[in-house]
Amino acid sequence: MKRRFTFFLLAVLSVITGLGMRKFRKHVPDYLDFWIGDAIWALMIYWMVCVIKPFSKLAHNALIALLFCYVIELSQLYQADWINAIRSTTLGALVLGHGFLWSDLLAYTIGVSFGYLITYASINNHN
Repeated sequence: MKRRFTFFLLAVLSVITGLGMRKFRKHVPDYLDFWIGDAIWALMIYWMVCVIKPFSKLAHNALIALLFCYVIELSQLYQADWINAIRSTTLGALVLGHGFLWSDLLAYTIGVSFGYLITYASINNHN
């Protein structure tokens, strides 16, 4: 239970950080602003997978999170009216995004890898 709650808190912290990055965007260097939001979003997805599967192998959770992020990004190639209507809402834009970018796949990989490494280091330090 404690492990699941910790992952949940990390997911909430990722949401707060991601939204904060949007609010203070003008203070973020351009080279970071281009991909940091996507990396934080992927990190939050990783933490949420860990909430759902707190005792699964970390690599398995990372793979699930990464595949989820990639599928969402690839879904942006589909531009039907009904899904674009969802994307036009704030929540829809935050979850589904708007347009496919190859660079987002790299940002997702960085975000999930960061979460994986933090979790791996934390677990190995406690053993």
